[in-house]
Formats: sequence, C-alpha cells, structure tokens
Amino acid sequence: MKARSDFSLPVISIIVFGIIALLPCEVFSHCDTMDGPVVKDAHAALENGDVTPTLKWVKKDAEPEIQSAFQTALAERGKGHEAKDAADKKFFETLIRVHRAGEGAPFTGLKPAGSIEPVIAKADQALETESVDALTSEMSKHITQGVKKRFESAFEKRKHKEESIEAGREYVEAYVEYIHYVEGIHNAASGKGGHHHEASEATEHEDIES
Repeated sequence: MKARSDFSLPVISIIVFGIIALLPCEVFSHCDTMDGPVVKDAHAALENGDVTPTLKWVKKDAEPEIQSAFQTALAERGKGHEAKDAADKKFFETLIRVHRAGEGAPFTGLKPAGSIEPVIAKADQALETESVDALTSEMSKHITQGVKKRFESAFEKRKHKEESIEAGREYVEAYVEYIHYVEGIHNAASGKGGHHHEASEATEHEDIES
C-alpha cells in the first residue's frame, strides 16, 4: 500500500483516534448481511432447534422477544420449503433488528451475502485464522497496537462464547469494539468524510483487498 502524500503519521493517528472516539453505531453494519455472524448463528440455531447461540447477540431484556420469534419460526418451518425460507428470513430480520437496537443502531433491512467491506471481512477472518497480521500489515505500528489489543480480547472471549449466554455477551461486546475500531481506521485511512477522498478512495480500496 502506497504511503499517502498528504498526511503524516501523527496527523493520521489523531484523525483515526478522533473518529473512533466519536464513531456512531450505525457504521457497524455487517451484522445485517446474510453471510454475517448474526445470521450464521441464527441459521445454526434453527437447524439445531436451539435458540441459545442467538441470545448472545441481544440484551437480556430482549431474550423473550427472540425466544418467541424463534418458536414461531420453528413452527412455520414445517409448512413447506417456501414457508421455511420465509420463516428463516423473518427470524433473521427480527434477531438483527433487536441486536442493532441494543447497539443504538437502526435496522435498514437484511443485506445480501458479499456486502461486507473487505477490511471488515479481514477482521472476521483474523478471528477465524487466529492471526491478525494480514489485517494490520498495512497499518502503522501505533494503530496496529490498538487493533491487536482489541483482537486479543475478542479472540480470548471467543473461546468461551458458547459456555453461557453471559460469556457470549462478553464476546459480542469485545467483538463489537474490535470491529468498530478496525472500521474506524479503514474509514480514516480512506479519507471518507474528508476533503480529499474522492480521487483516491478507489485506489485505497483496491490496496486493502490486495
């Protein structure tokens, strides 16, 4: 990835950490995709007939709504292939809506698979492969330290996320912080929301994919 000529490392760092401090929940949107982690857990729960894996994605006071929606989905799934698909989609939408409401973010609809930005996919991949190196190799050492701190917290909690609902929620909290941090850095490095990003955004996006 080529170094930006219009920003020095200190300036980038200030922008990055300023954005992260003010980062709204709305930017954390990949949980509403068909190949996102919420839908993956929801699909597994429906197939296994056990709602438990989905409950870590919602606050405790929202459990009854999810449990009720889950039982409705299970009942509808037995009415044929089309009914099964419709029931699954409705449950996915309910779970994501409630999850995002718990994060203070709106639900704007279920997004198709492949909607996740490459940098966020790499953040998820880091947890799967047990290595954050591919994600952080394009970042400065100062930013890398911040990413690694959040990655290690999420990765450690991920080991225990299925042991109890509370452990799952601890993982989700660490996971959300980790993803927010990574996305904030990506947006700042891409110049999104700044005065200079239009001409360079496509190049920067290609660099992060390579």
